[in-house]
Amino acid sequence: MRVEAITLRKLKMRLKAPFETSFGISDERSVILVELLAGGLTGWSEITVHDGPFYNAETPVTAWHVARDFLAPLLLGKDISSATELPSLFASIRGHEMARAGLENALWDIEAQQKGVSLAKLLGGTRSEIPCGVSLGLQASPELLLKKVATELAAGYQRVKLKIKPGKDLEYVRAVRATHQNILLSVDTNSAYTLDDAEHLERFDEFNLLMMEQPLWWDDIFSHAKLQKLIKTPLCLDESIRHARDVQAAIELGAARIINIKLGRVGGHSSAREIQALCLRHNIPAWCGGMLECGIGRAHNIAASSLPGYTLPGDVSASKRYWHEDIIEPEVEVTPRGTICVPQSPGLGYHVRRDLIDRLTVEKETWRA
Repeated sequence: MRVEAITLRKLKMRLKAPFETSFGISDERSVILVELLAGGLTGWSEITVHDGPFYNAETPVTAWHVARDFLAPLLLGKDISSATELPSLFASIRGHEMARAGLENALWDIEAQQKGVSLAKLLGGTRSEIPCGVSLGLQASPELLLKKVATELAAGYQRVKLKIKPGKDLEYVRAVRATHQNILLSVDTNSAYTLDDAEHLERFDEFNLLMMEQPLWWDDIFSHAKLQKLIKTPLCLDESIRHARDVQAAIELGAARIINIKLGRVGGHSSAREIQALCLRHNIPAWCGGMLECGIGRAHNIAASSLPGYTLPGDVSASKRYWHEDIIEPEVEVTPRGTICVPQSPGLGYHVRRDLIDRLTVEKETWRA
């Protein structure tokens, strides 16, 4: 596959409802799409950055800069036999995992089309459907949260994750657990606490949670190992995991009993597969996290979630939960049993709506070999 052209697009997509975490409130997303042309085929992916450097250090501006000035020159005009070659090709670039993932994942889409197989099959996926969970942002009151939980359970979702932060935590989780005693329930703090809060975090043990996600510093593994020794609730690492070496450190230190794999955060499908295989060998449950992706990013998450080792329901949910209109057809739908069917047609398995993408695009740039 000779890489002939790379196009970046910035879209403005408004969420159906504001989504609040400890980082702040999001009501609109700047979606960065990668369109890659190689071997006469077009591959798509999403660079899953947030508008500001609040989840990690990357932003739309930094991702665009790195893609244009560093990644594209390494890729354009190259003859690539497999997308697995890209981590080595990009090895000189430190960090900027989401930018690297965007270009690599688009090539995975092309390779799957070239070989006439679904992206899931090319990655090594074995499932025809994946279990789905849902992530609920911070709510104004426990009563409003209970209404949101009831709606999502009625839609079939198999796991409910609650965003929490100091002042909006114990009372909210207690209300949900008292009403829904047997559901898979987890909490996500997005690094809102410190080790000084260990005694407070220990109180969550009473709720029989599936996990507590990233309670401490975003770039820390060692302190999570300290906290895990003090509480019974399994800790899950998210922001701290950038590659397989971080997972190995977390396992050996006892910092995480569960791992959240996000394609953008770990640098793309190649790194995600390495982490998935490592978790499988160590019997560490893994699942696919979400970044409020559009349909293209969501399609990549579905394919990744079909691999062995993704044993817990992830954050891959229906398009209609977030968007009035998604940029793929058909839109991602969740079955009444709380699953998403994995596409079997070549590539992503969804039709990309160029017409809608063009309408939503506010910035565009193309580089050619």
